[in-house]
Amino acid sequence: MAQQAPSDEPAGLPLAALLTAAVLVVAVVLGVVVWQTRPARDEAAACAPQRVDVTVAPDLLAAVTAVFARPDTADPCVRAVVTAAEPADTVVDLRATRGARLPDVWVPDSAIWPTRVPAGLTAVTGTFATTPLVLGTSRAAADRLGWSTQPPTWAQALQGAEPVAYPDFDRSAAGVASLAALYTSMGGGVDADDAVIAAVLAGLRAGDSAIADAMAAARLGDPAAPVVPMTEQQVLATGSGSQLVAVYPADGSPRLEAPVVRVGEATSEGEGRAVERVLRALTSYAGQGAATTAGFRDVAGSAPPGAGSTGDVTTAEPAVFLLADPVVTGVLDELDKLARRTRLLAVVDSSASMAAPAGDGGTRATLARDAATNALALFPGSSSIGAWIFAYRLDGDVDHQVISPIVELDEEVGGQTQRDFLREQLQTLPDRLTPGGTALYDTTLAAVRASRDAFDPDAVNSVVVITDGRNEDREGITLPQLLGTLTAEADPARPIELILVGLGPDADLPALQQIAAATGGGAYSAVDPRDLESVLIDALRQRT
Repeated sequence: MAQQAPSDEPAGLPLAALLTAAVLVVAVVLGVVVWQTRPARDEAAACAPQRVDVTVAPDLLAAVTAVFARPDTADPCVRAVVTAAEPADTVVDLRATRGARLPDVWVPDSAIWPTRVPAGLTAVTGTFATTPLVLGTSRAAADRLGWSTQPPTWAQALQGAEPVAYPDFDRSAAGVASLAALYTSMGGGVDADDAVIAAVLAGLRAGDSAIADAMAAARLGDPAAPVVPMTEQQVLATGSGSQLVAVYPADGSPRLEAPVVRVGEATSEGEGRAVERVLRALTSYAGQGAATTAGFRDVAGSAPPGAGSTGDVTTAEPAVFLLADPVVTGVLDELDKLARRTRLLAVVDSSASMAAPAGDGGTRATLARDAATNALALFPGSSSIGAWIFAYRLDGDVDHQVISPIVELDEEVGGQTQRDFLREQLQTLPDRLTPGGTALYDTTLAAVRASRDAFDPDAVNSVVVITDGRNEDREGITLPQLLGTLTAEADPARPIELILVGLGPDADLPALQQIAAATGGGAYSAVDPRDLESVLIDALRQRT
């Protein structure tokens, strides 16, 4: 019998098997790197593409689409369908959960948005891109203001004399972040609260066209172009021919982060694997590259080409920071309050004592006129405002006179808007003073009752009474009677917010405070127009 030739192979393991095992080891080692984005060849041949719906903010559409077009992220087992939608609209869909096709993956332009949806419905798995908030304006305007060499703080820019065009606070993360930056820049507190409310009212009053007009002026190089809070990426996206530039405020630029969010739970194992692959692709090195190519910064904050001090956008780039969560939450809460429409009846004292001097050569009546006129400018056109004047027996046996019923400020009244009509009527206030005394208690009760009779359930219904004195109507109701009647007639289904303002040192502030306490309202003392404006802003801030 012929003997078998000796072999160096280990017993029971042919050379071919060893080579195959070695190849497999190498493949496994290499596969750890590429498995994040590409399935094994055998799996690719066997799988049917699984659809994954990806909803992204419009500014992120090009960058996210580019991720799935790259060869190193192409996956034959996954068909990512990318759709652009405003994050605010996606929030509405997620809150409804029924009747809307929800995405599997969501990439909004800020981490603000996932906090606005029901808990447990979404999970943040990473960050796709970041971009700092800046002040956008024309290069000529930045040079004129000296901001090219000495940028302002957020407070200086947004509280200064320059016009500001704010993005829609309900739909823009940049708008919310700008308010949070203003609050932070002012160091918090009551003044910062008032500044935020004033900024919101200014933005609402400017209307929908303000931001588009401001952007057009900046792109064309208008030296009077308004300031626009916007992202660095939005500035870079306007192209090289635009005169729009970014100014990085001296106290830093808040960073907006675009989170990668998983929505709901997968209904099958295959769907779950496909969603995981999409999530990994968006947070991969390739995803970061697509983001920076589109003008965003990566997770580490590395600036894209043309941004910051490395490009021709601005001369300085201070540190980028994250806004504190409590500040952002506080701003969102304020916006929720102000989202409700205002329905207000202003009741102004026209008794003879309003002719008393009030400093700067004016009278209490001119002080009330000027302050009310300035405050009127704060309210957006969707607000509804009416006006009364009052004294003792001003109109026969009636102590008040209706100047205007409560009408929306943008509504036409006799060929002019209600705002213009009220502004004209306010100018006549000093000429309407009468010799009678102050019928404070009867008028206050009548105003509350009239507002309750015309109650609007979709608005905050308020009465603001402005007086310089104390009740002088001996034939009317007493203070205890007024307090008892207001308490007895209070209707939780039709709440009326009562704000009382005492002008000057002769106002009966203790009585005003008792009336306010009985109604859950507020009593204030004002000695100049700025005080009265602050009172109205404070009342708006505290309303529920």
